[in-house]
Amino acid sequence: MSTVGQKERVTQDRVVRLFEQQLGYRYLGDWEKRAGNSHIEEDLVRRFLKSQHTPDALIDRALHQLKEKAQVQTQTLYDANQAVYELLRYGVKVKPETGEQSQTVQLVNWAHPEANDFALAEEVSVPGKHGKRPDIVLYLNGIAVGVLELKRSTVSVSEGIRQNLDNQKKVFIEPFFSAMQLVMAGNDTEGLRYGTIQTPEKYYLTWKEDEESSVPAQEHLLDTQLAQLCNKKRLLDLLLNFVVYDKGIKKLCRPNQYFGVKAARRAVREEKGGIIWHTQGSGKSLTMVWLAKWILENVEGSRVLIITDRTELDQQIEGTFLGVGESITRTASGAELLGLLAQPNPRLMCSLIHKFGAQDEGDISAFVQEVQQGQQAGFQPYGRFFVFVDECHRTQSGALHQAMTSLLPGAVMIGFTGTPLLKADKARSIEVFGPYIHTYRYDQAVRDGVVLDLKYEARDIDQHLTSTKKIDEWFALKTKDLTEAARSRLKQRWGTLQKVLSSQDRLNKIVADILLDMEKQPRLESGQGNAMLVVSSIYQACKVYELFLDAGFEKCAIVTSYKPSIADTKGEETGEGLTERLQQYETYIKMLNGKSPEDFEKEVKERFIKQPGQLRLLIVVDKLLTGFDAPSATYLYIDKTMRDHALFQAICRVNRLDGEEKEYGYVVDYKDLFGSLGQAFKDYTSGALDGYDQKDVQGLLQDRLATGRARLEERLEELRALCEPVPPPRDSQAHLHYFCGDPGQPEEANAKAPTRLLLYKLTGGLVRAYADIANELEQAGYTAAEGEMVRQQVAHFQKLSDEVKLASADYIDLKRYEPAMRHLIDTYIRADESEVVSAFEDLTLIDLLVQQGPAAVDQLPGSIKKDKTSVAETIENNLRKVITNEQPLNPAYYEQMSVLLDALIKERKEKALEYAAYLQKLAELAQQIKQVGGSQHYPASLATTAQRSLYDNLGQDEMLALRVDETVRRTRKDGWRGNLMKERELKRAVRTALGTHLVDEAHLAQLMELIRNQADY
Repeated sequence: MSTVGQKERVTQDRVVRLFEQQLGYRYLGDWEKRAGNSHIEEDLVRRFLKSQHTPDALIDRALHQLKEKAQVQTQTLYDANQAVYELLRYGVKVKPETGEQSQTVQLVNWAHPEANDFALAEEVSVPGKHGKRPDIVLYLNGIAVGVLELKRSTVSVSEGIRQNLDNQKKVFIEPFFSAMQLVMAGNDTEGLRYGTIQTPEKYYLTWKEDEESSVPAQEHLLDTQLAQLCNKKRLLDLLLNFVVYDKGIKKLCRPNQYFGVKAARRAVREEKGGIIWHTQGSGKSLTMVWLAKWILENVEGSRVLIITDRTELDQQIEGTFLGVGESITRTASGAELLGLLAQPNPRLMCSLIHKFGAQDEGDISAFVQEVQQGQQAGFQPYGRFFVFVDECHRTQSGALHQAMTSLLPGAVMIGFTGTPLLKADKARSIEVFGPYIHTYRYDQAVRDGVVLDLKYEARDIDQHLTSTKKIDEWFALKTKDLTEAARSRLKQRWGTLQKVLSSQDRLNKIVADILLDMEKQPRLESGQGNAMLVVSSIYQACKVYELFLDAGFEKCAIVTSYKPSIADTKGEETGEGLTERLQQYETYIKMLNGKSPEDFEKEVKERFIKQPGQLRLLIVVDKLLTGFDAPSATYLYIDKTMRDHALFQAICRVNRLDGEEKEYGYVVDYKDLFGSLGQAFKDYTSGALDGYDQKDVQGLLQDRLATGRARLEERLEELRALCEPVPPPRDSQAHLHYFCGDPGQPEEANAKAPTRLLLYKLTGGLVRAYADIANELEQAGYTAAEGEMVRQQVAHFQKLSDEVKLASADYIDLKRYEPAMRHLIDTYIRADESEVVSAFEDLTLIDLLVQQGPAAVDQLPGSIKKDKTSVAETIENNLRKVITNEQPLNPAYYEQMSVLLDALIKERKEKALEYAAYLQKLAELAQQIKQVGGSQHYPASLATTAQRSLYDNLGQDEMLALRVDETVRRTRKDGWRGNLMKERELKRAVRTALGTHLVDEAHLAQLMELIRNQADY
């Protein structure tokens, strides 16, 4: 018997057995029918605390404080979750009696995993505004710390992730997640994905062991990953040591961070130093946070000093630790640091090398000199020191190591880097710091989805001289008063005159090239992504900036280290025109417009990150190319000779995950740094990166057109596979039945929703893949005939996607995703597609049906309207969707509408109505649905939607409906929804207004839910 597409029940039963039999969790049962399910099961919490010999009085007080911290009525889910986590991690401080000393009640026995109560329940029905039933909930000592949504093998794990995200909304079961730590989704095809509360779908992670696992592999990938992630020891380690609340975002560690810190722990225990190399974008800064925190909590007398050699890195490290609530002292001078090192506190510090007496950043000799002076003054450090050297590929010199060893004898030195070590430096670096503690290379990060692939393209800007004779004549005239020696020096100063005279034309071509990309490249054109241009000097940055302004492109800015001063203009005026320094000064003054360079840079960075459509291009020289908080972009244009570390870090500006539709980063090279323009085979591990070992930079860059074609073919194949089960004749009707189901069976249509969403997602990816190379199909290797065939296939799938959206009533739900996609479709695909769904841009099909009656059918795409069954089912699906969406506003009324729709569908299937008459009845039903029956069906006194909804759901009692309406309007306070006290006050007033009409508490709860859903209140 085939197990392909097996039901999730089969998977769930197997997963429950895994937890119970192999991981040693206690099975609590199927809780679908159990009343009072909670994220804090008091009986289980009491049972655990009693097993830890906690007195009853302390248990009562601890439980009271835990429940108080876990409520979300007066605080956000994030704040409540953080408060509960602190109680889990550090314990609950309570007083047995007033005036007595506080004692700490530990909710988790972190030191002895087996002493805790690990349990799970399945089908946990959770009450709420709209109750939900998570598949599996993990309880740690009676507190819900993990949730798992399972899907059958043919349904994407994304559906489980979205289900988790929905469940965390206020309208569903948000309070249930106030203690939640691990939020998971999985199936047998894709395995497990994990995140925590409010983790966006794109940031869910895949667990991956990188050392020999003690957990035996299971038959199914899902089971293996669950066993690795949720075994008792690993789960407690994750919760204790790898959770962080980072400036409003809760984060769990990635696997590379977990195993990097684990490896560093072993080195720390053995008091051995070494190097941690985690590639750019893989979370190195948080790895430092988790390691520092573990050292301070577990190594007696420990102190941590973090050394950097650049001001922005020093600021970033301070910001990272403070952002996650860890106290760190950033020293203001070398003298201050020397003083703090001799005292027991603070235990966590960061310092900049140049603060040791020198003005230039990274001045190690000045650092050494100041250290020696401090030691001569009788300096004596206090404590066991662990020194983190950030970006150790720059500061790995023996002089620094010698100075630190002299300053802090016995200190353990750990170097961190986001770039690989150069071949020439590798042996020396290992000699200085010790061996690699842990590595996570770029190609590993791409495979794990931590960073994006980079597409590389070298572009050649042709230059030529129109008349060398005239140039020589011009030069001779301009220099006729100079001696031969002076003329020679002038030529040497400018390099070659040809470069000077051709540079303006060359820069114009680069500017025009970038402006063309701004109009044709999808993410740039849509304003969802932006670009950085790296140039060789501040003067060139100013010159390019002026060229962009001259071309009418004002959404750009320069960010460099230059700070204009009036002193820059002294002695520069010659009467022969602007010198470089004068032009640079004037351009900057105009751009800053009265702001300081610091304020301008801060404002520009914020706009570039948060409003890419308003600041589309940054022109830089060195700044903003390094550091974890340097802004990311989609395109990086390079017109500067760069090598090794500088190049590696620069191109990693575009590998960040910063949008659902961003699938690659793009690097455009005007300097041909890899000598690839003349090569048929492009090896990006040589050329400008040949200072590295080849394996250390493998997979960093990929040829744009080659990977573009592969991606396009892959998307086409995925869509063909998705549509393969569609039965003959495989026409529009067959496709609509396959993706939308039978309108008379709402459950069937709902069951097919994941398949439809996959169609939309894959089609969107296909359109983006096609748009990336649509203008270069021939260069990508397609013949003209093949290119046309590809275009037709893309158009076919886009048309199919539009029809399915319309027929299933998904169209309006997805409108927020449409603008960028619509541009791509119109630009690259729809040349011969005159019939599109554009008639519905601002109206739903039901709106059109109300406005135009049966004539609205003429607005449908031709492939639908030519088939009467397709027309009928399309309208039925849209009506069903409106009824379902609007039902919470007036359950009684829309239940009646649903019955009428079912009756109409039955009549159509039994062919009891002519087509025209059937369309007319559908139009009439649409009128009733959209206008809630029309005012003629209600007493004249009921003028608002809320009053009519109360009337329909209170037995059509006019006076009672008006009394409840008046009570709500009189009693409700601003912001009453979600506020426990205000809701209680309103509920009491409604109870009084109902009087003898109140049936029971369930009736009152239903009525309150109805009131919450009314826009009038």
